[in-house]
Amino acid sequence: MRWKEWGAFWLLGTIWGSSFLWIKIAVADIGPAMLGAIRLAIGALGLLGVMWLGRLPFPRTRAYLPAYLFMAVFNTAIPFVLIPWGETRIDSALAAILNATVPLFTIVIAHFWLSDERITSARLGGLLVGFLGVVVLMSRDLGMAHAARSLAGQAAVLLSAISYAVAATFSRRHLRGHPPLLQATMVVLLADALVWLTAAVGERPLRLPALPTTWIALAWLGLLGSCVAYLLYYYLINAWGPTRASLVAYVFPVIGLLLGILVLHESADWRLLAGTVLVVTGIAVVNLRPAAPGVARKAMASEP
Repeated sequence: MRWKEWGAFWLLGTIWGSSFLWIKIAVADIGPAMLGAIRLAIGALGLLGVMWLGRLPFPRTRAYLPAYLFMAVFNTAIPFVLIPWGETRIDSALAAILNATVPLFTIVIAHFWLSDERITSARLGGLLVGFLGVVVLMSRDLGMAHAARSLAGQAAVLLSAISYAVAATFSRRHLRGHPPLLQATMVVLLADALVWLTAAVGERPLRLPALPTTWIALAWLGLLGSCVAYLLYYYLINAWGPTRASLVAYVFPVIGLLLGILVLHESADWRLLAGTVLVVTGIAVVNLRPAAPGVARKAMASEP
């Protein structure tokens, strides 16, 4: 793994790890679909600006339009509505831990969909260790009474995690080699149109942001969470594959707890230290264990 890729990984984890906090702030003022629509519109403007500066043209063929539309639905439109909707019923910390199940869904889907993403004992062990770290970090928010009251919100966030896993695997199989900037821009533009339609049809009344903090949250979510983060995410999918790239979800609860300490002055207990060690260990086991030469050659030969 190159330092450039690790830098992209941790920057992406920091940006998306803080997104649950900003979503919680914004969804208190506007509806979930309106939040997603405005966020994506801001992100699309940023991505179009980057494309213009880089003089990157849009594809002249429609051959890949169905693939981009699939990604727009599963990687953006569905999660960007379900997660805010879920956070109207559960807290942002619980949303972060549920979203951290993305790698578990990804490794199962990729095993059946990709020839070079088979489940191995080391990869499965690393995922389980990382998930155990997530559970330790968020254990204080998983009381049975709270879980019973927020079942619908938890289900929404879990469905978004499955949607992310499907999209990550699909991108690796059908859009591998496409410029990350082009992938991000096409997906965000198409998803924004779908989410605006969802807001117009499903939210009554439509509410525009009324609070300055909501606009700050939307600017963060749009420019960083939907522009910069998407460029980093597609870069990692192409460089590492969907299973390893999806491990960024394990960083989310860590960032959430650190924000709680720095912003809300929460205390650091043993769960923060133990959970962080388990998360980092899980990431290291999955990412740094080299494949056997014979297995690597076989995977390369069978790449579709």
